[in-house]
Amino acid sequence: MRDFQSPGRSIVYATRGMAASSHPLSSLAAIDTLRRGGNAIDAAVAAIAHQGVVEPMATGIGGDCFAIIWKAKEQRFVAINGSGWAPQGLSSRWMLDQDMKMGLTSPHAVTVPGAVDAWCRLIADHGKLPLAQVLEPAIDQARHGFAVTPNVAEEWRGAEGKLKATANATHHYLPGGQAPKVGDIFHSGPMAEALQAIADKGRDGFYNGPVLDDMLASLRAVGGLHAADDFTAFRSEYVEPISSSYRGIELFELPPNDLGVTTSLMLNILERFDLKALEAGSAERYHLLLEASRIAFAVRGVCLGDPRFHTSPMARLLSADLADSLAKRIKLNGPIAELPPAATLLGTDTVTVSVMDEERNIVSIVNSLFHRFGSGIASERYGIMFHNRGTGFVVEPGHPNDVQPRKRPAHTIMPAILKKDGKPWLSLGVKGGLYQPVGKVQIATSLIDYGMDLQTALDFPRASYGESGGVDVERGVAPSTWEALAAMGHPVALAKEPLGGAQAIMIDGKTGVLAGASDSRKDGAALGY
Repeated sequence: MRDFQSPGRSIVYATRGMAASSHPLSSLAAIDTLRRGGNAIDAAVAAIAHQGVVEPMATGIGGDCFAIIWKAKEQRFVAINGSGWAPQGLSSRWMLDQDMKMGLTSPHAVTVPGAVDAWCRLIADHGKLPLAQVLEPAIDQARHGFAVTPNVAEEWRGAEGKLKATANATHHYLPGGQAPKVGDIFHSGPMAEALQAIADKGRDGFYNGPVLDDMLASLRAVGGLHAADDFTAFRSEYVEPISSSYRGIELFELPPNDLGVTTSLMLNILERFDLKALEAGSAERYHLLLEASRIAFAVRGVCLGDPRFHTSPMARLLSADLADSLAKRIKLNGPIAELPPAATLLGTDTVTVSVMDEERNIVSIVNSLFHRFGSGIASERYGIMFHNRGTGFVVEPGHPNDVQPRKRPAHTIMPAILKKDGKPWLSLGVKGGLYQPVGKVQIATSLIDYGMDLQTALDFPRASYGESGGVDVERGVAPSTWEALAAMGHPVALAKEPLGGAQAIMIDGKTGVLAGASDSRKDGAALGY
């Protein structure tokens, strides 16, 4: 029970349907879609498309999408990989011959956007409403404008330099030459036109015709190797979820090239430790989380890639034997010296949406441009902001995650659904690039080991490896914990910005009541009815 004399927000409870996202208008779009007769799949796509309008720094039709769905009547999972591939003309060997690196704002970091195909496929195969009706809220919002919210304004302002580097991005996203401020009304008529083309023609409205022509011309103008058939040939892919368990709770996520196995590996390691014996905010708990993340990322970095090109040893990665051996490497009094620090975990942008409907279909969906405003490259006519997912590749021939034609890079976006006592229990998504598995593990252990309520678990202070290779901690972490972590040998610094952002919905297995929570680090809201 929260302390009502202290700042905070209550969990949202409802009986029929619920949505949680990082923007109130997107949550409302999902609820409106449910009330118009749509199911959770319709509502999730409506919300995620809407977020591409109201949070353009984080997501949009120029990005990728992953989703995991529980279909209640059929009692089964559906998972879709909507991550795009590299152009046919791009490879590690070509980049090395050109003495070229995969820069964050390079056109070679722009893989084919996969989100739109995934949306269209999900609606056609599992939705109840026409695609045009599902996209209507996003189209209307882009055309008539929206009032910029505080977190969106802050992140937009932080990307001004990137946007000013190209004329197209400046034109479409810096009205008057600067980022919009809190309360400013931002319109995007060109984006409404692009969304309308998708509403009218489905995937062909994006991967063919004027929208494709605009994307190709804009990418090739800055040196991209993209060709028309890189887009027209692309298709999202249904995949079989991977599963693991933590103290009897089952976790379901997507397989590689998704990063989901990293969460499972971290939880498998932490299950070997008695977290309940440690204070939730103690240095000892954070230390175990940090070390488990270092190990998991080190393992991930050498063996995960696109399964169409490389077979990852999934059985071994999820095995108890591996977890036992890795857990034994953790020292309780300091970092493992022989392991490299985890990769940079901060500075990336993503949105996550959770939806449950009256039939108890469940959707956890994540859509992303990766870094803030992605590559910073926008198309000329429609202002489509391209992601920079290609930076997830390794420019190293023979590596499981090296750049190859039509290959998908290792990805960070990782929706999840958890089961308790054999029944769906929690839909969970965390934004924040490579921070995502760390955040999900902290939330899961807060719920399972410490019995926190959902909102408290989402809001609990966070720590993670950061840009410097040291440990970034939020201001909410107690000074004594900072000091204890530093005494263990962790370089500790104040995080430059909040770590990640989560959205979650929990279902009571006995009553069926829904409980929703939205991370206080974002502008969002959980709404139900």
